[in-house]
Amino acid sequence: MNEGGAISIRVAVLGSGSSGNCTFLATSRAKVLVDAGFSYREITRRLALIGERPESLQAVLITHEHSDHISGLGRLAKQLRIPVYISALTRAGLPPNTELPAVETIEPGKRYQIGDLVVEPFTIPHDAADPVAFRFTADGLRVAVATDLGYLPENVKDYLRGCHCMVVESNHDLEMLRNGPYPWYVKQRVMARTGHLSNAALGEFLRQEFDGEAQVMVLAHLSEQNNHPQIARLEAASALEQRAASQPKLVVSSQTEPTEIFQF
Repeated sequence: MNEGGAISIRVAVLGSGSSGNCTFLATSRAKVLVDAGFSYREITRRLALIGERPESLQAVLITHEHSDHISGLGRLAKQLRIPVYISALTRAGLPPNTELPAVETIEPGKRYQIGDLVVEPFTIPHDAADPVAFRFTADGLRVAVATDLGYLPENVKDYLRGCHCMVVESNHDLEMLRNGPYPWYVKQRVMARTGHLSNAALGEFLRQEFDGEAQVMVLAHLSEQNNHPQIARLEAASALEQRAASQPKLVVSSQTEPTEIFQF
């Protein structure tokens, strides 16, 4: 990580989980959010905690239409009048009263430029209209934000390779989910290939296919009912220790407060 001098890219997860998701990324010429799953007031509060203001944002990018990713989108877009990067199908799935003053329609597999930030949406397996994750590139550095995916198909693994920072889902502990309070149909949805990524599934990827390039790995979208930060961290750390590659800084995101800002 770049500890001094010019900063190529900065990342902070403002919050992640079933009650809301939002991630901040910045370069010297671009500041964006991935998702807006908190109220505008709460997003403003969390940005302030990392020394940022919503008025400095150039865009917000939306992964999919589920409420924990878009609940604050309408107010944020109306207040800031910044472009919303969103696929046509995801936009069609928004609540009917959602007004977006400026829209940039995106398609998975294409590239988009925001200032000096290259944005690449890519398809992920989730039970939404047209779900995507994002890879960002600036000055040769890459950051991926990939949550809400039932498993890791080859296209997702390809986009994760070479990333210096990964924000990746570690949603549930399988035993906690199976023995937990959710109705069986909800458990089936979570465990499905269009559901959410388990600690074990992420661990298998880290043991077998992680390329070791990431300097920071943020575990995101942890279930409050079916996971625990220590369990998720231990599963990932154990998997990483089985590799000879250098170990990334392992961070567990919170539902209630932002992570620190990671600088590259």
